[in-house]
Amino acid sequence: MTASSPPTGPIVPVCDEDAQPFYDATRDGELRIQRCVDTGRWIFPPRPLSPFGRHEPPEWTAVSGRGTIWSFVVPHPPLLPYFAESAPFNVIIVALEEDPNIRLTGNLLAREGGSLGEVDPATIEIGQTVRVVFDRLDEEWTLPRWVRV
Repeated sequence: MTASSPPTGPIVPVCDEDAQPFYDATRDGELRIQRCVDTGRWIFPPRPLSPFGRHEPPEWTAVSGRGTIWSFVVPHPPLLPYFAESAPFNVIIVALEEDPNIRLTGNLLAREGGSLGEVDPATIEIGQTVRVVFDRLDEEWTLPRWVRV
């Protein structure tokens, strides 16, 4: 691929050492979010030190994987070639049950193991309850996606 050509495969997250434990957990089928050891407040996106309390390193804690759709968008062509075949598809923002101020981006799937574009965008509503499922892209990357409860 040259600098001017668009990607032809899935776009994977940019991962640094702060976010690596998040993606390690998703690969193991678990949703983990950082939590301040001093105050118990949830922290996302990941960071090396808690912005609360004594500013110590946060701990990674498993969460329920349940939440509600806080917002969504439906991209339409023109898109990057890899995504054009699935369009229109949804991108949702999920407010986690443990703390609605913690919001994760993903896609709403019709079923676990489903693909982008299977959900009719007209059926998506803000406030719908969802749960996390894990979509393994390859040996390195597993992304959180969502299905309705």
